[in-house]
Formats: sequence, structure tokens, C-alpha cells
Amino acid sequence: MSVAVLLLLGLGLLEAEGRRNRCFFNRTQEYCKCYNLSEETIGSIIQCLPATVVEFQGGDLEKYIAFPIRDLDSSAIETLDSLTIQKIIIGNVLVPEILLARVLRFFSYTHVQELAFESCIFQGTGNWSDMDGQNLPILSLSFHNVTSAPLTGQEQAFSSLSSWLGTLEELAVTGSRITSLPCAIGRVFRALHSLDLAQNSLGDGSLSPAFCQGAFPQLQELSLRHNNLRSYHSTCKGVELLLELQHLDLSHNELTADPSPLCQWPASLRHFNLSSTGLDEVPTPLPPKLEVLDVSHNHLHAVDISLSSLKKLFLDQNLLQAVPSIRNYPMLDTLHLDNNSITELPRDEVKLLGRLQDVAVADNPFSCSCSGAGALQALAAAGHLGQGWPEDYRCHSPAQYQSWPVAQVPVSVLRCDPAAVVAPICVTLALLGLAGAVYVARARPCRRA
Repeated sequence: MSVAVLLLLGLGLLEAEGRRNRCFFNRTQEYCKCYNLSEETIGSIIQCLPATVVEFQGGDLEKYIAFPIRDLDSSAIETLDSLTIQKIIIGNVLVPEILLARVLRFFSYTHVQELAFESCIFQGTGNWSDMDGQNLPILSLSFHNVTSAPLTGQEQAFSSLSSWLGTLEELAVTGSRITSLPCAIGRVFRALHSLDLAQNSLGDGSLSPAFCQGAFPQLQELSLRHNNLRSYHSTCKGVELLLELQHLDLSHNELTADPSPLCQWPASLRHFNLSSTGLDEVPTPLPPKLEVLDVSHNHLHAVDISLSSLKKLFLDQNLLQAVPSIRNYPMLDTLHLDNNSITELPRDEVKLLGRLQDVAVADNPFSCSCSGAGALQALAAAGHLGQGWPEDYRCHSPAQYQSWPVAQVPVSVLRCDPAAVVAPICVTLALLGLAGAVYVARARPCRRA
């Protein structure tokens, strides 16, 4: 059996009962998916060799712990180097760490850049000493819904992997019940720029140790959505040492706005997601140089903030009854206000909204007065209303137009401002009458003569 096959077998191709026990290759997508392969059906993996993405599903690696895995000769290394596989996905597999530690080093001979584990169980502890000083081409590593020993106490293993992990650029550990991240582990990831820790159990007190001095020094994107964060201020304090942070996602945490002048968000922060956090007011302080702010799906009744650098503001699914003034956002180009309680756009705000590239006000209870319907129609005609127009813009009042599409409400001058039509007509008729009277008056003396 070739070394390439042994490597793939060791990563997740296992004997299992069931009818699905071979590989399927999608040539168009260059994607190959293998189910529960055994040594008897390993031949079907040959069709995966042209793939760029290979996925292995199902199995238990315990039976391969004693499998002899020796150093590779030059021909085996050349074989691995010829493979075009760039991403490997391993799902629903029981992975003994002692076996993973022995196999992982062979990735140094491949072109695999992404490695993902989904719904796996990592069992026991491995001897990672063979990885000391070992570099791998893998730049993206992800774990979703995995079970393993707590990260606390694993510092030595991470130290042995530091040569590789120090070059890793993207890391995701989601849906895996993480409650803490030791400081020493964060310091290993020297080049990491994206970290996704969504759907875990991180609390307010776990952030400062995780993002301590020297941890994740190049981190630019951080997702903490769907965790157990509660305090806006404590979260701010927890990430204040991430000096390169540009994107922060705190959505789906039940945050309490408890502003404190002692906390300052990283000045580098540009994108801030506070959607679905239960807020009834926009918390302060906000990062001073924000360009994108998402506070949708909250309980906001008003928005009164000033951010001179803000370009995009998302306020969908709140309780706003009026359009917030955009005078405080000179750089704004996008404003979303879908699903609020807005009945009409004020005339002075319509002129300001006209300078934006993307305005969305769908699914609000519009009053289709002449000014209300007219303002929306004018914005749409200028191409400023985005997705949702016209089907999601309907009248709530008056009764004669209830449930009508706003786009179909007549807003002609004769209906909406009859005085503007009648007055010129009256003036014209009066002038004609006056001219006629003058003409008659002048004509009479001529007849007498």
C-alpha cells in the first residue's frame, strides 16, 4: 500500500458497518467525499487524487494506534508532493491524539493549506515532541463541535507545535463548549489574524486571561458571538490589548450597557457587530474610528451617537419611530432601518438620505400621506432604496391605502398640492379677464368716434 494511501487512511478512513463505504468524486467542484473506508475498499480513494478538497466521514481510529508509521523515503515524499489536495475535512471520527501526533508531521510534504475537524472526539494525549521545530503548509485550522480534554494544562503540547502554530493565519474553534483559553496558548499564535470562538461558553472573566499581554499580537478579526458574555464594559477590558483588532463580533450575547470611562476599545477597530445583544440603547464608549456598526435585532428606541468615520449603520429590527439624523455621520453611505416603527421620512432627512448609496426602510408601518409616500418614491426613483423595494414597502395608513404598495400610491401634484395647480389657473384666468376688460374699455371710444 502506498505511503500516500497510508497517510489518508491514518487520517480517517476506517472500517465500519454500513452501505456507504467508498469515495465519490465531483470533477466539476474537484471535491471528493469518502465514507467509512476500510482496507478492503481503500482502492476507491484513487479517484480522489485529482481533488483539491477531500472529506472523510465516519470511523474510529483506535484500531490503528499500533499501525507502523515509519519515516518516508524520497519516492514517498515525491508522491505526496505531487498531490493537489489543498483542504482536508475529517468528520464524525474518534481521533486518538497519540496517532494524530504521529501522522501530522507528514503534512509537511503536502500542499494542504486547510485542515478541518467536524463533530470529532479527541481521545487521550499525544506525544508531540516529533513536531518540535516542524513547519507545516497548513495556514487555516478549524474545529467545530469537537470534544477534547480541557486546554488548561496543554501548554507543553502547544509549545512543541509552536513552529507550525506560529505561522497559522486562521483558527476556528466553534460549538465546542470552551470556557477558557490559557494566556500561554495565545502567545504561540504569533501570526494569527482571524480567530473564531463562536458558540462556546466563554464568560466575562475568561477574556482578559485569554487575550493577555503578548497573546495573538497580529489578530485582526475576532468572533465571540453566541457565548456567555454579559458585561459590555468587561468585554471591552478583555480585548483592549489586541492592538491590531479591526473586526469584532459580539452578536448573540446578552450584553448590559455599563459604560465606564476607564475602558477604551482598540483604536484599530473598524467593524463592530452588536446585533442580537438585547440592548435598549447604544452603549458607550464606542470605538472611535468605527466604519461599520451593526446594532440590528435589539430594542433601541432612539439612536443618538456621533461617529465622524462611520460608513455603514445597520439598525434593522429595532423599535425606532423616527429616522435618526445622519448629520453626525458625514462619511455614511449605507443605512438600514428595516422592520422598525417608522411611519414617515421627514422632508429635511430625505434630502440627506438622498446622498447615500444604500438606504433600506422596508417593512415599516408607513403612513402613505402625500409627503410620506412621495419621499419614498423619490428615493426609489433616484436609485437609493436597496433590496426590498417595492414589494416590502406597504402602507399602514390612511385606511384608503392600507396594505397598498407604497409605489402605487398616487402622489401627483393635483392630488397632493391642488393649490399649486389651482392658484396658477386662477391667476391666469384673472389676468385674462383683466386683459379682456382693458381691451373692451379701449374698444368703446373707437366705436363712438
